[in-house]
Amino acid sequence: MARQELAHYLRDRRASLRPHEIGLAATGTDRRTPGLRREEVAELAHMSVDYYTRLEQARGPRPSARILDALARALRLTPAERSHLFRLAGSSAPPGISAVRRVRPHVARMLERLPETGAIVTDAAYDVVACNPLARALLGADLEVGTTNLARRRFLGQGRMYESSSAEEFGHIVVARLRRAADRYPHDPQLAALLAELHAGSEEFRQIWEARPVHAPGHRTKTLDHPEAGALRLNCDVLLVPEDDQEVVLMTADPGTPAVAALRRLATQAT
Repeated sequence: MARQELAHYLRDRRASLRPHEIGLAATGTDRRTPGLRREEVAELAHMSVDYYTRLEQARGPRPSARILDALARALRLTPAERSHLFRLAGSSAPPGISAVRRVRPHVARMLERLPETGAIVTDAAYDVVACNPLARALLGADLEVGTTNLARRRFLGQGRMYESSSAEEFGHIVVARLRRAADRYPHDPQLAALLAELHAGSEEFRQIWEARPVHAPGHRTKTLDHPEAGALRLNCDVLLVPEDDQEVVLMTADPGTPAVAALRRLATQAT
C-alpha cells in the first residue's frame, strides 16, 4: 500500500471536483476550497469523516475493496482512475458488474482513419461495438454494431461467415476469451444468456469449453476465402482497450502482395 501516494491522490481528486458537478449546492464565501470538503466525500462514500481523514493523512488502515469502490463512486473516477486507486491501495481492481458494451469516441474515430485497414472492436462477450466499412466488406455486409456477436457467428452460424484458414483456431480464441469474461462478469445477464445459447446450440463449443483453452491476444495470419476478392492472406493484430476490456482487431495485408490491391478495391467499393 502506497500510503503517501494514496493520500495525495485522494486529496487531488477531491480538490478537482466542484460541488455543482455532483449535485451539491455551493455555499458561497464560506467555502475555503474550490473542491469538495472531506465531510462531503465521506458522506458520498458512506463512511465516517474520521476514517476518510486518516486516509488523506496517510494514517489509515488498508481500505477494503468495498471502501475503494465507494470512494471511486464518490470521487467520480473513470475506470482507469479507479484501477489506479486500487493499485495505490495495494489491491487489484475487480471488474465491473457487466461487460462494457459501448465504444469510446476516440476509438471509433480511429477506425475511420484507417481506410485500407479492416478494423473491428468487440467487447468481452464478442459483441461488435464498432467497425469500419472495410471490415464489413471483408466479413460480410450484415456485420452490424449492436446486433452482431462473433461467437454466435462462429458456433451457431448466425450471419455470413466466410471460410478462413484460421476458423478452428478462432474457435479456441473465442472460447478462451468467453471463459475469462465468465470469470470477470459472473452477474452479467447478457453474457450468461449467450453462454447458455452456445452450450445448447453447439457441440463443438461444448467440447472446446471443456478443454479450457488459453489464448493471449496478439498477431496471427489467416487466409480468407472472399467471394469477390478471392483468397486473401491477411494479418490480424489485436490492440487492447484495457479499461473497457475490449479488443481492436486490425486486418491488413503485407506490402507488395496481391491482397493489398484487393483491400484497396474493397475499401473503395465500401466507401
